[in-house]
Amino acid sequence: MKRYSSILSAFQDLIWLIRPEKMDAMIGFLDAKACGMTLDAATVERVAASNRLERKATISRSVAVLPVVGIVAQRMDLMSEFSGGVSTDRLGKEFDALVINPDVEAIVLDVDSPGGGYAGTPEMASRIMAARGSKPIVAVANSMAASAAYWIAAACDELVVTPSGEVGSIGVLAIHYDYSTQNEKLGVKPTYVTYGENKAEFSSDSPLTEAALSELQARVNEAGETFVKAVASQRGVSQKAVRETFGGGRMFSAEEAVLRRMADRIGTLNAEISRLASGKRSSGGGRRAAIERERLALERLR
Repeated sequence: MKRYSSILSAFQDLIWLIRPEKMDAMIGFLDAKACGMTLDAATVERVAASNRLERKATISRSVAVLPVVGIVAQRMDLMSEFSGGVSTDRLGKEFDALVINPDVEAIVLDVDSPGGGYAGTPEMASRIMAARGSKPIVAVANSMAASAAYWIAAACDELVVTPSGEVGSIGVLAIHYDYSTQNEKLGVKPTYVTYGENKAEFSSDSPLTEAALSELQARVNEAGETFVKAVASQRGVSQKAVRETFGGGRMFSAEEAVLRRMADRIGTLNAEISRLASGKRSSGGGRRAAIERERLALERLR
């Protein structure tokens, strides 16, 4: 069990933008590893190679399709590689290359992700925002764009949701594990030698003090406010609208997401690729219609 707590300590200093049930699955993976589950090098490489292939950008009829699949992380580790995660570092480099590629006339982000870490997500979304106007950039929730993945998808010119898809989960999560009682039962008494009175305030070997809990909450709130402000700017709505109608952490179906102005329309990945390849562009009435949807949604939800 102590080995388990050591593995989970990696979660302690992280701010997460992810669906809670996916976080539970990640903890389950770590639990299995801590209990002795082993993966031979050949298996790890085979699965990781398959995942890397699935995440590789492709170009069809001058339309580039860039997969955003799995757990979003700034850099890949064993867990994210094995589960088919996406690195924002790699994604950013591929995206930048597609933006300047003269053979690419439009970019489609193929998104299917429960979200991931905070680190790297704002920067990736900012990259997309900065590229707006250079060529059409469309995200397709195919079929999930949650939390960090929604932040990235919402930065595109348009966000399309597959008929069976869902988007949302605009919220922030942090976890602290307290193993002090377990340590006592095991006869373990860790001693932390630190410089700086708050250096070990989030240690898993002791309960959070009120001051530490307040600090962690402040970090979560700061990330949450940044999330809300970014989505409001990306979607062209007020921060008030994001707070009141975008669900406060909930997910919404395609139809409901469009009604709430969290997405622009319902469609499929293939349809978007065909539309962009044919040179068709969305009508200017899309944004005007979205403004009217926002007004109606606010009235309905009051």
